[in-house]
Amino acid sequence: MKLIRKISSSLLFGILLYQCTQLTFADEHNHIYEDNEQVVLWMSTIGPYHNRQETYAYDSLPFCKGQKEAIDHYHETLSEALQGIELKFSGLDIEFKVPVPKTTVCTIDLTENDMKAFVYAIKNQYWYQMYIDNLPIWGVVGEFEDNNDHLSYYLFTHKKFDIGYNDKQIVDVNSTTDSVKVKLTPNAHITFTYEVNWKKSNVKFEDRFDKYLEPKFFQHRIHWFSIFNSFMMVIFLVGLVSMILMRTLRKDYARYSKDEEIDDIERDLGDEYGWKQVHGDVFRPASHPILFSALIGAGYQVTVVVLSVIIFAILGELYTERGSMLSTAIFMYAATSPVNGYAGGGLYARMGGRVWIKQMLLSAFMLPIMVCGTAFFINFIAMYYHASRAIPFGSMVAVTCICVFVILPLTLVGTILGRNLGGTPDAPCRVNAVPRPIPEKKWFMEPLIIILLGGILPFGSIFIEMYFIFTSFWAYKIYYVYGFMLLVFVILMIVTVCVTIVCTYFLLNAEDYRWQWTSFLAAASTAGYVYIYSFYYFFFKTKMYGLFQTAFYFSYMALFSLTLGIMCGTVGYIGTNAFVRKIYSTVKID
Repeated sequence: MKLIRKISSSLLFGILLYQCTQLTFADEHNHIYEDNEQVVLWMSTIGPYHNRQETYAYDSLPFCKGQKEAIDHYHETLSEALQGIELKFSGLDIEFKVPVPKTTVCTIDLTENDMKAFVYAIKNQYWYQMYIDNLPIWGVVGEFEDNNDHLSYYLFTHKKFDIGYNDKQIVDVNSTTDSVKVKLTPNAHITFTYEVNWKKSNVKFEDRFDKYLEPKFFQHRIHWFSIFNSFMMVIFLVGLVSMILMRTLRKDYARYSKDEEIDDIERDLGDEYGWKQVHGDVFRPASHPILFSALIGAGYQVTVVVLSVIIFAILGELYTERGSMLSTAIFMYAATSPVNGYAGGGLYARMGGRVWIKQMLLSAFMLPIMVCGTAFFINFIAMYYHASRAIPFGSMVAVTCICVFVILPLTLVGTILGRNLGGTPDAPCRVNAVPRPIPEKKWFMEPLIIILLGGILPFGSIFIEMYFIFTSFWAYKIYYVYGFMLLVFVILMIVTVCVTIVCTYFLLNAEDYRWQWTSFLAAASTAGYVYIYSFYYFFFKTKMYGLFQTAFYFSYMALFSLTLGIMCGTVGYIGTNAFVRKIYSTVKID
């Protein structure tokens, strides 16, 4: 998997000169150090503890820097830039296996503005992140004490690093920052110090990230119970669909074929009601075929990307490399663009669509435009706050180049193949020239009600997993149980297909042939319940605050929910389409 990650990164970013000219090769790339070789301490971002995404550059606070010559560093990957990971050399002199006693880094005379900045950071519980050999470590800016209604603020001025090594590799890093504290007073003279201790460790290099994982949280019994509960739901739904297919449809077939075994009353009713009545309209093209086929094409692509990234994460432990998850997702999305073009272009051709270039452009750029639009909206707020989440201009150019020079051509190739290989109409029933009137039906058979109810069971099968995913993204936990995620993904797909088949059967039985959009939206409504759940999570499970974090949270949750909806809607449509084609190809149509 390391080889796959290297190949994917090289292929994707080799296209962009911007990325190629900014690669650096430090020892942390191969994780092998010789005695006395320099070990770089990167200072990353700083921000309030409860607002994980509200991060700023480390030097936004008036910390001083070490005396060692700076090492020029640029973002290694596009994903680091998009995630707002700012790495700056600390200036501390650290060498492999060389202990450093308590040493002065620098001294500062605290000005009034500096004191206000530190007080604000301490009051809002700021802490900062650092990296040594790609291992994350954290430190707290300071603390405050309440003495008889008077707050005293203390700044932590000493960094102690305990580094474990196994042969020539660093396998463990611990940091202590609260051993020395200085009270903040105007014009105070503050000295910053650090020390480094090295110790031999028996931890294997491939296991060095285990200390950051939290098995007690992610493998809690409620997690196992949710998987079991979802599995039982799958069994129930598969049984329900099987009953419809094996019993209800069998009776329908017998009634429609006027079998001699049915009684006279059923024979007289014959073809006066039921799903056979709409055989001449059921394969009529969906309304707004360009948008519908673009959504289906994008849904195919997203489904393949999600499944691929989960499998890569299981095999390659992508969470151990900074930015690897996003890099893999970007690469897979670009590489699977032909899937989008083939599925969407083929479906549009089968619907009789002729403006295929417009459909192809919409299919190729629909999701990227939504993602970029959301990111640019947040970017304006990040720029106002001077946060590290502000996306650099070069990264915007890189994303644009990927869309124009990679995604668009590959989608075009897929669209051409889809129109030529899978664009021939093959409906088992002839479509009537004049649409059949849709009869009145009970309120709970209306498409809107079916759509609203269709997402409840799929959401019920994943909402516990949503809690763990939200916590890993919006809090300080590393999600690593991708085996659970794969199982939940499969369960979600099965539940979604089963629910939409049942919903479509009842809709067709009410002689309503508008099943394409209904099946898609009924499955996609799962995303609506996920977004509603995100409100509950924000207000009751987190302590986030402020305009920046709130806008960031709800904007990206809306984007996540929308993408989930497109994926679920596509899967629901695929299953329903197979079901509808099966039942109408079996019945003899006069």
